[in-house]
Amino acid sequence: METNEKKYATPYDLDGKPPLKLAIPLGLQHVLAMFVGNLTPLLIITGVCGIEAGSSLQVALLQNAMLIAGIVTLVQVFTVGPVGGKLPIVMGTSSGFIGVCKSVAVAMGGGVIGYGAILAASFIGGLFETVLGGFLKPLRKFFPAVVTGTVVLSIGLSLISVGIGSFGGGNTAKDYGSLENLLVGAVVLIVIIALKHGTKGFTSFSSILIGIIVGYILVTIMGAVLPHTFTYVDEAGATVEATKAWVLNWGKVAEAPWFAIPKLMPVKWVFDAKAIVPIMIMFVVTAVETVGDISGITEGGLGREATDKELAGGVMCDGLGSSFAAIFGVLPNTSFSQNVGLVAMNKVVNRFSIGIGGIFLIACGLFPKLAALISIMPQSVLGGAAVMMFASIVVSGIQLITKWPVTPRNVTIISVALGLGYGLGSNTAVLAQLPESVGLIFGGSGIVPAALFAILLNIILPPDEKSEVEIAEEILAQKKKAKK
Repeated sequence: METNEKKYATPYDLDGKPPLKLAIPLGLQHVLAMFVGNLTPLLIITGVCGIEAGSSLQVALLQNAMLIAGIVTLVQVFTVGPVGGKLPIVMGTSSGFIGVCKSVAVAMGGGVIGYGAILAASFIGGLFETVLGGFLKPLRKFFPAVVTGTVVLSIGLSLISVGIGSFGGGNTAKDYGSLENLLVGAVVLIVIIALKHGTKGFTSFSSILIGIIVGYILVTIMGAVLPHTFTYVDEAGATVEATKAWVLNWGKVAEAPWFAIPKLMPVKWVFDAKAIVPIMIMFVVTAVETVGDISGITEGGLGREATDKELAGGVMCDGLGSSFAAIFGVLPNTSFSQNVGLVAMNKVVNRFSIGIGGIFLIACGLFPKLAALISIMPQSVLGGAAVMMFASIVVSGIQLITKWPVTPRNVTIISVALGLGYGLGSNTAVLAQLPESVGLIFGGSGIVPAALFAILLNIILPPDEKSEVEIAEEILAQKKKAKK
């Protein structure tokens, strides 16, 4: 009987092996959803550290980032001992560390030394988070549904602006918000919605992948009939010619080698307290964010709360994965919220399919030409899918929060965590006059302060006179009475 279940597993089953013709495109979907986000933190931090764009060192780091993301994803999905949540979670280079890593790089004077200090601190911080994950069960009482739901909600809210930024062609694009970029994003989104709700089977749960492929085809056609460049006036008043954001750069694919061996320890580590302390604090926050991501996966994709074993294993994989990444010169690896949104949207939770995505990421790390094909994807194509995926995370957060009756105590926790916590994180100018250490922890992401305020208020505020279960039972009894 067990053999039959595995043989005929569907993409909506957590375990088992769907046919490869289904599993491969579903795994590829997840890679496409996170590919740009996996490389962006490295591009930003290497730039801050003065590592030349396109240099052999930067290329090696980007290659390693894809390889590590694939390996750590496989560990998270299939587990190694107690490490891994055994859930459909995609791992990748965390954007949550960008703010603290930028500050550390500046404090260390930049350069390769600054980057080496970040890596050494990430290795230690990863081990610290691994230990934290091992003790997560007794700490579980600090993460009830109202806390994890608020964290998931803040994750979704923080990503919505990222999604709409991509939809317009990318915030840094000189033709950001152009009619052509908006058209590409809109077409991709319409195709995804039409396939998701207008068809069944493969085309329905592969709607994201098909939508992105349609986007590639559309921009290829546009490239054949529309001009590739435009002019704009820069800050100095000079007229500059630039390439439109939606244009595919096939030259990158042609130039990329077919095979490359990953480099071990490409940057020498530097141990310094100025880097270790703030990055270790960030790892504590990352553990909370991972708890939120895992809760979002189980709630949005499986319709249940995460177990202690899943949470502990997931956090431990975060930590060890980050330490492992540091050995290859890569920034901390954590669960990717973009892919939480994808699971919440299409309900595809099959671990084997996600594992295929991990294998594809490893292949991208070993075969740069394959990686280049994905890296040339226009932001507007990705944005057409992202706006819907990221908003789905918000919905998962709401579902978590409202799973139990929303009591006045819970309303206070949610209101303060989102209003003050998320507000401070998303509007960093408010923190400009405070000590730099405060900005390191709270600035750049509303997720961090929202999580901290939610946890703190959950500890401080006295519990309701009645438990959430008792309140839920009373409401259920009242509904039954009303029906009679």
